[in-house]
Amino acid sequence: MGTTFALIFVAEIGDRTQLATLWLAAGRSAKLAVFLGASLALVASSAIAVLVGEGLGRVVSPLWMRRAAGVGFLVMGALLLASRGD
Repeated sequence: MGTTFALIFVAEIGDRTQLATLWLAAGRSAKLAVFLGASLALVASSAIAVLVGEGLGRVVSPLWMRRAAGVGFLVMGALLLASRGD
């Protein structure tokens, strides 16, 4: 659980979701509503990811899932670096 928390926490710092939440909180007086909405959205999207991951884990070897995730991150990183010049 600690590893999952640390990985997700670091991955979420500075991402578009956090920036959108920051923007929403800056423009509203109901900070608690923004916090609860953002928290529920993260919980819902995490629940979907866990369910999909469990389903995939039944059909696809965990080794191949790790490899596919690694390749996906490399491709996204390469695309991000390539678009930095725009």
